Amino acid sequence: MIRAILIAAAAAASLPCSAQVAERTSTLADQQSVAVTIYNENLALIKDVRRIALDSGDNRLALREVSGQMRPETAILRSLSNPGSLSLIEQNFDFDLLTPAKLLEKYVGRTVRIARVNPATGAETIEPATVLSAANGVVLRMGDRIETGVPGRIIYDGVPPNLRDRPTLVSELSSKRAGPQTLELSYLSGGLSWKADYVAELNAADTALDLNGWVTLVNRSGTSYPNAKLQLVAGDVNRVREEIRAAAMAPRMAADAATRNMAEEALFEYHLYTLERPTTIADNQAKQVALLSATGVPVMKELVLEGRDYYYRAAAAGAAEKRKVAVFVQFENRDASHLGLPMPKGVVRVYKKDSAGNAQFVGEDSIDHTPKNEKVRLKLGEAFDVTAERRQTDFKRRDASGRNYTAESAYEIVLRNAKSEPVTVTVREPVPGDWAMLEQSHPHRKDSAHVAEWKIPVPAEGTATLSYRVVVRY
Repeated sequence: MIRAILIAAAAAASLPCSAQVAERTSTLADQQSVAVTIYNENLALIKDVRRIALDSGDNRLALREVSGQMRPETAILRSLSNPGSLSLIEQNFDFDLLTPAKLLEKYVGRTVRIARVNPATGAETIEPATVLSAANGVVLRMGDRIETGVPGRIIYDGVPPNLRDRPTLVSELSSKRAGPQTLELSYLSGGLSWKADYVAELNAADTALDLNGWVTLVNRSGTSYPNAKLQLVAGDVNRVREEIRAAAMAPRMAADAATRNMAEEALFEYHLYTLERPTTIADNQAKQVALLSATGVPVMKELVLEGRDYYYRAAAAGAAEKRKVAVFVQFENRDASHLGLPMPKGVVRVYKKDSAGNAQFVGEDSIDHTPKNEKVRLKLGEAFDVTAERRQTDFKRRDASGRNYTAESAYEIVLRNAKSEPVTVTVREPVPGDWAMLEQSHPHRKDSAHVAEWKIPVPAEGTATLSYRVVVRY
């Protein structure tokens, strides 16, 4: 008898604490603070601080309303009020959320009750049924027959313990002391991302612009972060790529009118931006906060005609080729230009006021992460009133023997300006191989090893012609 009691006691001691300890639930009502650091590539670091009462010894703690896209292998739970007092035994992340379909799926092989109402008498009958399948519809065994579909209202005995209404991290742990403790749960999560967007407005003369930068946050993580301390990391952080569950939710927009810009500091080889006030990041929401602003930033507008390197390999067939002239604006990210701030990668949208004072969209371009003292160059579109026509006027092979191929070719580029004021067009010709300029109507600059560049002034409502002859050896 005594031996049997000892065996039973040993067996009970070997059971996990979940079989002996009642589950203690923690919700956002216990939350003391939350900090969210969001990276560029759908990744965030969450630090969730809660005040929770624990028992001395084994505890089973269910932390509700964590991110539905938590990476559980990164989760760390520790006591801030009593460091070293917790020992983690087991951890489970329950992200299979309660829905009618999921509840039915969990009851496959189990008994439910089907309630039906007689339409003639209004009387309700309840009949037991066994769920045989919940895939692509429901299959039930009711008495001596099989039925498909749901013939009435389904009554369940309860909710399975691993089916939660909110994403929940269940931690089985041992505590050295009893009573309330301040716990911090930190983890990495998908479902949170941010990007920078910039709005620039050119002045009337296209010589300066006002620039405002905004950060757009998108939260599809499956939970909200009330009154969060928000930080953003700009930079390309290396990550081991893995498949992360996607949340099929459409964000709703919410404009957050910040009165102050975000504080910025260097962090390792990246830049960290901190919002200087708490903000609530609601689930399934897009939020905008101010990043930076600058006025009177000097800008240079440039009209550019880009050539192609295949021009010089053979004689051109057909008539003259019409080419588009691209429009660029460029400014320097310097203190002297009223800017001088690290600019995270994003899209810059440029506007200009018309004669009635209404701002009109004139183009956009994306920029990469741009540190202080670098240039920002934006292609806004192609000119309407400035056009180009290019034709090959001569071509001859000098040497095609052995490994060498040498060719001499001549070109004429006619630039036309329909504007009422003169313009300057930058012509950039990418010349391949070993080349030398033989003749030219305007002096060129060797911009790089394989680019010849000309600055061609074109009079108002007039034309200008660039002609040159070049020899190329491959």
